[in-house]
Amino acid sequence: MAERNEFRETLLEFFFPTRCCFCRRLTGKNMPVCKACAARYPDRTGAQAERSLTASLRCFSPLRYEGEARRALLRFKFGGLRGYAPAFARLMRQTLAGSAVTADYVVWVPLSAKRLRERGYDQARLLAEALARGMQLPCEPLLSKTRHTRAQSGLHSREQRRANAAGAYCVPAPDRAAGRRLLLVDDIVTSGATLEECARMLRRAGAKSVTAVTAASRDG
Repeated sequence: MAERNEFRETLLEFFFPTRCCFCRRLTGKNMPVCKACAARYPDRTGAQAERSLTASLRCFSPLRYEGEARRALLRFKFGGLRGYAPAFARLMRQTLAGSAVTADYVVWVPLSAKRLRERGYDQARLLAEALARGMQLPCEPLLSKTRHTRAQSGLHSREQRRANAAGAYCVPAPDRAAGRRLLLVDDIVTSGATLEECARMLRRAGAKSVTAVTAASRDG
C-alpha cells in the first residue's frame, strides 16, 4: 500500500508539478514555497505584524495584502487551491512564536451556509486546522454564522462593515468557550469588524481571552 501511494504521488508530481504558492515558479515535491519566497515572507514581522483592533483584541498577520501575497490568497480563497493552507498557517505560526500569546483552542470565523455551498470549502477553517496541527492544539467549531451577509470587501466604511457583521455570529455551546483562551483565525483582516464581532460573542460566552491571527492584513 505504501509503495502504491508513493507511486501515485510521483505520478501526480509529474503531471501536476508543485509550484510556489506565491510566485508560481516550479519548486519540488512537498515544497509549497520556493527558496526566494521563503526568504521574502513573512513580510510583516515584530511590531509590524501586530494590530490592536480594540483595547482587548490583538491581531497578528504575517503578510501584507498586496502583490504576490494578495494574488496567492485570492487563489486560495476563490480558486480552489486548498493546498495553500499549510504554507500560510506556517507563516502565521512563525509570527505567533515571536509573541507571548497562549491558547487552549483554535477557532475560526465561519462562512454562512450559502457561501459555503457556493465555494465548497471554508478557507478560514482550513487555515485554523493547519495552524492547530502545527501548534498541537484542538481546533473547535465554537462559532456559527446565523445569517448570510454581504462580503466585507464590498463595503467601504468601517461603520458599514460593523453594521454588516453585527449579530451575524453566535456561540451555540457557550460552555465549550467558557474559561478558555482562544485563538481566532481568519484569512484577511481589513477594518477588523468581523473579528471584533466574533471576539465579542466569544467573550459573552465566557471566553477568558481572545487573540486574532490572520494570514494577511490590509489597511481599511
